[in-house]
Amino acid sequence: MAIAGQSFFGLQVKYYLYILRSEVRETYYIGYSTDPERRCWFHNNESKKAYTKRYKPWEIVYRISFETMPEAMAAERKVKGWKSKKMLRLLIEGVIKIEDYL
Repeated sequence: MAIAGQSFFGLQVKYYLYILRSEVRETYYIGYSTDPERRCWFHNNESKKAYTKRYKPWEIVYRISFETMPEAMAAERKVKGWKSKKMLRLLIEGVIKIEDYL
């Protein structure tokens, strides 16, 4: 496992904040990962968590990369703190930028 800010086999590891949207209902899942596509696949196919299982299928509607895991985690905490779906939609649509809120 790579440590934040280090490379893995000579490749710089990126950490992503990602937002998934349920195709069944307008609900969102917010997380961070080094591979958002793999996480989306996991949530759609193998997740045992009631929340992601209940609202699948999921699609990635937003992702942004960060250089370190702590940066991605801070962005995740900030977005999860937003109680308004309107704020999520503005972020997804590009009207606001997460960087302005960190």
